Amino acid sequence: MENTAKDLTYLEFYMRENSLAHSNPGPEISFYDSIRRGDTEEVKKNLTPLGGKGFGVLSDDPVRNLKYHLVITIAFITRFCADGGMERETAYNLSDIYIRQADKARTEEEINILHKNAVMDFTDRMNRLNKRNVCSKPVAECFEYVYRHLNERITLSGIAAELGLSVPYLSKIFHAETGVTLSRYISKKRVETACRMLIYSDYSAADIAGFLSFSSHSHFIEVFKRETGMTPHEYRRKNYR
Repeated sequence: MENTAKDLTYLEFYMRENSLAHSNPGPEISFYDSIRRGDTEEVKKNLTPLGGKGFGVLSDDPVRNLKYHLVITIAFITRFCADGGMERETAYNLSDIYIRQADKARTEEEINILHKNAVMDFTDRMNRLNKRNVCSKPVAECFEYVYRHLNERITLSGIAAELGLSVPYLSKIFHAETGVTLSRYISKKRVETACRMLIYSDYSAADIAGFLSFSSHSHFIEVFKRETGMTPHEYRRKNYR
């Protein structure tokens, strides 16, 4: 324990002196979320090799360092895809397969190829899974609009204007196809994103409330508890990483 404290002190000093820092978790979470949605183009656009800037050093051995990062990445992808509707046994079996392959890898190139293959495999599977739930174009466009504007104030009139539809018509077809109102769907998506940020990032509940454009921290707690049965603090304490 004493050695760990000493190593932590040294590492913090070294990173501060050399202006180094781990990457902001926001883009990383968005990347995992694009895999969960099966957004192939978005994933390809943001897929970067393991071990770059902001990844941190987990081993002095370059190959072992990449292996550790790959295992962490696959663990996160597995959780996101299982939460997104992939059969849990399928998700965890895929995870086991790729981690075993990583264990056998001997070069950095092998691991980076394996990383790309795993990411695209999970993405393609989620893409096919999500296409099974076919919906009309306006509703699909609603889904996309909400996803792109979760960190902004979203209004029904704003969505309707964007899609060139009236609010009553859009509300009617959305509820008919999804079984929930558009307002409730927006709340659910915000809470789902908040859940992932509470699990996978160190942002405070107040910061997350601001990032997701809740009117206040207390409003965030109210909506979060309605959707999950827990406060953000209780949820993080139970599920954090």
